[in-house]
Amino acid sequence: SYVRSHAEELKIGHDQINKSFHIHVPEGAVPKDGPSAGVTMTTAIVSLLTGRPVRNTVGMTGEVTLQGLVLPIGGVKQKVLAAHRMGLTEVILPKRNEKDIDDVPQSVREKMTFHLASRVEDVLSHALEPASTTKSKIGAA
Repeated sequence: SYVRSHAEELKIGHDQINKSFHIHVPEGAVPKDGPSAGVTMTTAIVSLLTGRPVRNTVGMTGEVTLQGLVLPIGGVKQKVLAAHRMGLTEVILPKRNEKDIDDVPQSVREKMTFHLASRVEDVLSHALEPASTTKSKIGAA
């Protein structure tokens, strides 16, 4: 809903925003709790529709409202440690989770860059590669 209502400012064309696609998030034997993947799903959709790749050094977490606000989540320490274990060097977190960064061991904090986001626009500016002249491949077949 956020992406559709902000398509023009996200530079998503009318022909792109009206495509249908299916997003499947399987259980995969990994328990999931809460809306923490909101920023990740929103970023993936914007990436698909704009053709802007997601930077491969960045992890992210946070809930997204229909108005584009990024809300706090739980488990910051565990999520940052998992991102670090996977070789990521940057993490985008909700601004309201800033205090939770102190729970991450200093040895990990020193190797990571934290970007704090209050709005989806903040997330996208850190998560996506810069816009180029390439167009999205969605629907091209």
